[in-house]
Amino acid sequence: MSQAESGIVVDHGQSKWSDLWTKEDYLAIWLGFLIIAVSLVAYFGFGPKAEFAEKIAKAEQLQSAEAAKAPFKTIAWYKAEDDKKKLKGTDSSFGKFVSSWTKHPGSWSSNPLDAFIRSEAQAKAKNDKAMPAYEEAKAKAAAAFGVAKAAEEAATAANFKDEAANGQAKAKIAEWRAAEKSASAAKSKTTNKPYNYIPTLIGLCLFFIVIFGAGMTLMKKSFFEFAKGFFIVFLVAVLAYMLGNQAICKQYGFGAEAWGILLGMIIANSIGTPKWVLPACQVEFFIKTGLVLLGAEVLFGKIMAIGIPGIFVAWVVTPVVLVCTFIFGQKVLKMPSKTLNIVVSADMSVCGTSAAIATAAACRAKKEELTLSIGLSLVFTAIMMILMPAFIKAVGIPEILGGAWMGGTIDSTGAVAAAGAFLGEKALYVAATIKMIQNVMIGVTAFCVALYWCMVVEKEADQKRTVGAGEIWHRFPKFVLGFLAASVLFSILDSNLGKDMANSLLDGGVVKGGTKLMRDWFFTLSFAAIGLSTNFRELAKYFKGGKPVILYVCGQSFNLALTLGMAYVMFYLVFPEITAKI
Repeated sequence: MSQAESGIVVDHGQSKWSDLWTKEDYLAIWLGFLIIAVSLVAYFGFGPKAEFAEKIAKAEQLQSAEAAKAPFKTIAWYKAEDDKKKLKGTDSSFGKFVSSWTKHPGSWSSNPLDAFIRSEAQAKAKNDKAMPAYEEAKAKAAAAFGVAKAAEEAATAANFKDEAANGQAKAKIAEWRAAEKSASAAKSKTTNKPYNYIPTLIGLCLFFIVIFGAGMTLMKKSFFEFAKGFFIVFLVAVLAYMLGNQAICKQYGFGAEAWGILLGMIIANSIGTPKWVLPACQVEFFIKTGLVLLGAEVLFGKIMAIGIPGIFVAWVVTPVVLVCTFIFGQKVLKMPSKTLNIVVSADMSVCGTSAAIATAAACRAKKEELTLSIGLSLVFTAIMMILMPAFIKAVGIPEILGGAWMGGTIDSTGAVAAAGAFLGEKALYVAATIKMIQNVMIGVTAFCVALYWCMVVEKEADQKRTVGAGEIWHRFPKFVLGFLAASVLFSILDSNLGKDMANSLLDGGVVKGGTKLMRDWFFTLSFAAIGLSTNFRELAKYFKGGKPVILYVCGQSFNLALTLGMAYVMFYLVFPEITAKI
């Protein structure tokens, strides 16, 4: 039974060896790892690894000497730390090349054309406008540095035996660092450059046609039909990026994902999506490839760094909420579609879109059910990323607790980071790490759902049905294996490279200058494709009685309460020593 004939997320049939080069899940893995391999070779094989290693070693030697000399982090120590942070793989020739050819429309406020083209005069005007603020911040940083230097010299003169002098030096150095951070932020607004992204976008479109078109050919689908329609899908994705980067939209978290679905739906339900565009709306192919690349950002070392409290918040609360929400949907709401029930439950409790697509594949949900679930997730994500930080500040919830709460409840990784940053650096770190820990549940959830659906749900529907290991394997979404493999690979690399080299070349090169750039584009393409292939009339029946909305609201309310309680218990009652070190 084909995908087109059944309307389900994945097809049903027997697994065979040819699946390795003809099935979407495996092709997503190969394409994802091709991008990973190219990025690794470029940054590590031809990148500045030796140069970085030499500079890092020099900085660490200086830091060791300063740490042995003073009971606090000195000015020299911080300057060495800054020198290490400046080492980014994205600044290499390959990094600059990739960055230049993966650009999406930039930020703008009143004129949409500013997202695509900026003249030299416009760049200069923006820089000139920002220069007074930078000069002021720079002067404050210089003054703070003078005070910090004097305080450190006083502590040095006392041979670091005067506790009052040491405390004063530490405080003044902290003030200098804060002033430096403000000056750096102000400086970034004075470095605007002219650009013209239109040729870049055309080149990127052709590149995507080639790589995904090759996959379509292997799946015995028409390359020409895909290529013809992809121009429209890409155009919608570009417009989504443009609207998502508008100043007000950015401020309120209404990003490219939401705009992609909205624009696509407007087209599909007004003039109608042309039939020749539909072969290019390869939602699962785009997002599955993006999810394989997401694995590169889920690192076990960072997971363990936050310790048992974060693991409890993510791995204990998540399955409890998932199971309870599913039972609530079946026993209380009596939702007629079990597949819609489990997809919404997984979307809300695990990590949004990523979990939804994996769960939909595992239980063979209809495409309309997946679309509905993703739509609910995007709406509530936008609301929560705005309201939660404001509420946390208003009632005085501690920063770390607030970060853990948001990391365990807000669906989108990007939204989690944005909300965490609003509270502070510690909240950002905790929120992003817990969301990373939660992302690991994608694979576990997909396997458990596939197992439950084969052994229980479909068994209840057909008592004569026998389920073997082969059927469970066939049902399991294989792209999850690519996600897990990427996670394991990058976790090993991260642990072996050392913190600074990993930050410089792995995170600051391969990920930010390779896999993440592609992932962002693939996700946006998938959302545009979802919108273009969505018909409101087909969705209407799934909204009957408002049950999906009630399910999401009730499930998320339970999730919010349980996550907050668990985070408080683990971070402040059971493991306060770990919290103190964050």
